[in-house]
Amino acid sequence: MATTSHAVFPASTSIPSTFSVYNNGFYSILGSTPKLEVILENNDFPFAHEASVYVPTTDELFMSSNMYTDPVTNETSISISKVNLTANPVTSEIINSTVPMPNGGVNHKGGILWTGQGTMNTTGGLWQMSAQPPYEAEFVVGDFYGRQFNSLNDVVIASDGSFWFTDPIYGWRQDIRPKPQLPAQVYRYDPTTQAVRVVADGFGRPNGISFSPDEKTVYVTDTAETDGDGSKDALKPATIYAFDLSTINGQPFLTNRRVFAMPGDGIPDGLKVDQHGNV
Repeated sequence: MATTSHAVFPASTSIPSTFSVYNNGFYSILGSTPKLEVILENNDFPFAHEASVYVPTTDELFMSSNMYTDPVTNETSISISKVNLTANPVTSEIINSTVPMPNGGVNHKGGILWTGQGTMNTTGGLWQMSAQPPYEAEFVVGDFYGRQFNSLNDVVIASDGSFWFTDPIYGWRQDIRPKPQLPAQVYRYDPTTQAVRVVADGFGRPNGISFSPDEKTVYVTDTAETDGDGSKDALKPATIYAFDLSTINGQPFLTNRRVFAMPGDGIPDGLKVDQHGNV
């Protein structure tokens, strides 16, 4: 969250210093009276880290935590929390799930499609989890022609029903996964044919992924600047790349890779695109 402003505000607006405006088009998104407030916090463990999947039918938010040491088992853990937004004050609870080391997720068939990073002894991959108790999870796919994925990070669903997901090697660098069997790549899975394809490579740490509203462009972040073992290298990417989504011989391909944006500080982790195409 930035703390300084870099634009002259129109007379009709009053933008708090918690927002930085570099392009006047941002005003149309913020509106005239934007407000940022903390609705829930937990000092016991880093519960609000990834995913943030909103279920509108129940007004609930599901999110995965950052890694932490479970005080009971003394093992490295990642938990899924369910946040009840209708409660006053807002409440949350940790739910029991079989998704191994969950990270990114997306709404799917009334539930949540999770990327499970896996553990040293458990295969990671895509998991479909119910949004209702007892939150049963079904394993979808965990390998590329027999070679286990490294540690899946984020996933989106195209209008044709296919799953597009990223697979960096963070799990290995964080000592929760074995040595990688595959390069750090982006994949497409067809749930109808169960075929899985590599759609993009050449990344250090492919991370967030999202489509433009017309699905002509796919955005993928590369967060290789942060290695995963606690070290950083400013010469490695901290970049959002854009690809054209092309159909060749009836198959989707990602073409015309180019730099969309690179921040002056920090790394672009997950990303979303709104209905107007704003990233």
